[in-house]
Amino acid sequence: MRILGLAGWSGSGKTTLLTRLIPALTDLGISVSTIKHAHHRFDIDTPGKDSYEHRRAGAMEVMVTSANRWALMHENRDHGEPDMDALVARMSRVDLLLIEGFKSYPHDKLEVHRPAVGKPLLATEDDSIVAIATDAKLSDISVPVLELDNIPGIADFIVTHCKLSGSAENGATE
Repeated sequence: MRILGLAGWSGSGKTTLLTRLIPALTDLGISVSTIKHAHHRFDIDTPGKDSYEHRRAGAMEVMVTSANRWALMHENRDHGEPDMDALVARMSRVDLLLIEGFKSYPHDKLEVHRPAVGKPLLATEDDSIVAIATDAKLSDISVPVLELDNIPGIADFIVTHCKLSGSAENGATE
C-alpha cells in the first residue's frame, strides 16, 4: 500500500484538494482511502444514540454497522493517540492511502501552500515534502511546484511518484 500525505497550514486548502483528488484518482482505477488528523477534540457520534451511550458507559470500542457502512469508534482513554504505524495497520489495503495532517510524520508529503494564509513554506524545513501544490509562483524550490487547481496534473504526479498503475494495482495486498 502506497502512502502520501497532504500537509499544510490550516486554511491552505488541504481538504478541498483531497476531495477533488479522490475522484480523479479513482477514475484512473486507483483505490483510495484516507486518514484525517484532527488537532482538537472531536466526536463522530451523537449524544443520546445507543453507540454514544455505549462509549459513555465505558466501552473501549463500539462498532456501528448497517447494510451501507460500518464504523468502529475506539476510545484512547488514558493511552494517548496511536502513532501513524498503528493507525495505518488498522486500515484495509488499498492502492493509495492519503493522509491529511500529521505534518511531523516522515512519510512523503505533498505540501498545499497558499501565501494568502500568511504562513511560511513547510518544504524549506521538511525533507519529506516531495512537491508543493500552490496558487502562487515560487522560486528557489528544490521540489516540483504544481498548480493547485490542476487536479489532473497533481493526480498524474501522485501516480508517478507513488509508482501506481491504476486498475492493475486495484486490490493490491503488498
